[in-house]
Amino acid sequence: MPLNHYITLGHSGLRVSPLCLGTMTFGEEWGWGSTVAESEAILERFLERGGNFIDTANGYTKGHSEVIIGDFFAKSPGRRDRAVIATKFLTNLYKGDPNGGGAGRKSIVAACEQSLRRLRTDYIDLYWMHFWDQFTPIEETMRALDDLVRAGKIRYIGISDTPAWKVAQAQTQAHFRGWAPIIALQIEYSLLERTVEGDLTPMALEMGLGVTPWSPLRGGVLSGKYTRQNQGQLKADRGERVTNFLTERTYTIIDELMRIAGELNTNAAAVALAWVQSRPSVASTIIGARRLDQLDQNLAAMDIVLTDAHLAALHKVSEPTLSFPAGFAPMTPMFAQGGTTVNGTPSRLWPLLPQSDEERY
Repeated sequence: MPLNHYITLGHSGLRVSPLCLGTMTFGEEWGWGSTVAESEAILERFLERGGNFIDTANGYTKGHSEVIIGDFFAKSPGRRDRAVIATKFLTNLYKGDPNGGGAGRKSIVAACEQSLRRLRTDYIDLYWMHFWDQFTPIEETMRALDDLVRAGKIRYIGISDTPAWKVAQAQTQAHFRGWAPIIALQIEYSLLERTVEGDLTPMALEMGLGVTPWSPLRGGVLSGKYTRQNQGQLKADRGERVTNFLTERTYTIIDELMRIAGELNTNAAAVALAWVQSRPSVASTIIGARRLDQLDQNLAAMDIVLTDAHLAALHKVSEPTLSFPAGFAPMTPMFAQGGTTVNGTPSRLWPLLPQSDEERY
């Protein structure tokens, strides 16, 4: 699928590219990011290839990521309206101020104004709640976001890194109260992080949310840089975020990625991204890059098609252990269908099923 074959995000009319450019690496304030020039080159290449979806946050590189994006688009004002710019609120940038972050009305309104200033724009296309703020009623958050939509300062609402039950509560309240609904869910999702398949991704499908996975390469672990052969020889820029996951299971997944990449004449990162993008709940996968060559490696995911055999092999080596009742759910047809097939799903007979009318009370 080419990068300029756009899709609608969740239950909305917002058209986004199937890959989204994550910009947590824009700026060097955290010690491992890109210079302004490198960041602008990455933005330029992404847009040239047809990408239109850009993701940032108020807290990324102390706010510099938003500034870099704002300055870039300010050079050619017409380009801003053709881009879909998403940013996030919740991170507190003000030491000693309890209202400097969080998901309360005071914090949200202030954070939105500050992001608009840094991004040098009149509106934010998609505004994410970055995490769940357990100390703020979700109805207060959703009403404040609805007010920002009505004021024209944001266009759409998304939720990131929040339990499925809380997202469902927020979406239900929005629908019943006539507030702007949530259209997207941002969660970590990769061959190394599949536990979201227990509750979060099924909830997203049911609630009409487009999933935009972050860290689809698990911080570079699945990029192809780390292999069984060079184990322990490379320094990880992201530290324990990488080294803690270089386990035997991870190397087994990497081995399979490298094998499939060889068959398809591509790279491991592209295969890992193509797998994430193939998942039924996924709308647009967030990719990150510190250099242009890394961006190009990631964009190669758009040029490959994984076969059923490839998908089955990757599923086998990465199959997760999900929380209850995910493991119990496959038994439902046996209890509910009486040995029939419903919507293409067959069932076996429950051994304790009454075998005749006489046995049934």
